[in-house]
Amino acid sequence: MTRTASPLVHADGLHRCPWPAQDALYVAYHDKEWGVPERDDRALYEKLVLDGFQAGLSWITILRKRENFRAAFDGFDPQKIARYTPKRINALMRDAGIVRNRLKIEGAVHSARAYLAIMETGHFSDFLWDFLDGKPKVNHFRTISQVPAETALSRKMSKELAACGFKFVGPTIVYAFMQAVGMVNDHLVKCHRHAACARLGDK
Repeated sequence: MTRTASPLVHADGLHRCPWPAQDALYVAYHDKEWGVPERDDRALYEKLVLDGFQAGLSWITILRKRENFRAAFDGFDPQKIARYTPKRINALMRDAGIVRNRLKIEGAVHSARAYLAIMETGHFSDFLWDFLDGKPKVNHFRTISQVPAETALSRKMSKELAACGFKFVGPTIVYAFMQAVGMVNDHLVKCHRHAACARLGDK
C-alpha cells in the first residue's frame, strides 16, 4: 500500500482510496466490503482468521485465495474447525489453494475454540463491538500516510483476544481487521465510500 497517496479518480469518475489501484477484485472489495460494519459472529471470526493469514503477506494475496480458504476450512464454521485433528491439519498443509503455514492453520483451530468459549456466554460480535461501545469510529484522514498501523484501541483488543486464546491477533493485524469490518472508518474523506460507510455506522 502506498503510504503517501491521496484518493484516486477512477474511470467511472469516483474517488477511491489508493490501495486497490485498478485491480478489479480489489476495487470490488473496497467498494462493497471494506469498512462496512459487520456484526455477524461467524463472519467476524472468518475475517479475523484471514487477517491472521495475511501476516507477512498482502491482503490481495489472501483475497485471491479467499474462496479456496472457505472451501478448505468448511466455510469457516468454528464448530467444525475447533475439532480439526492433526490429520486434517496435515491435509491442509498439502492444499496449494491456501497459504500453507502450519502455525497459522493451527492458529485458526485455536481461535475457533476461543470463539466457541466466548459464544457460550454471549456473542463474539458483542465482545468485539463493546470495545467501541457498539458504534464505529469515523476517522477523517486525507492521505494514506495519516492512517495508523495500530492504535491504543487495537492494542487493547489484541491483548484481550490473545488472553482468550486467539492466535495471530497482534495489534497491527487487529487494526487491519477493525478497518475491514467497519469498526473504524478509514476510507479517506474524499473517497466515495467514506460517507456511505459512515451512514451505515449510524444505523
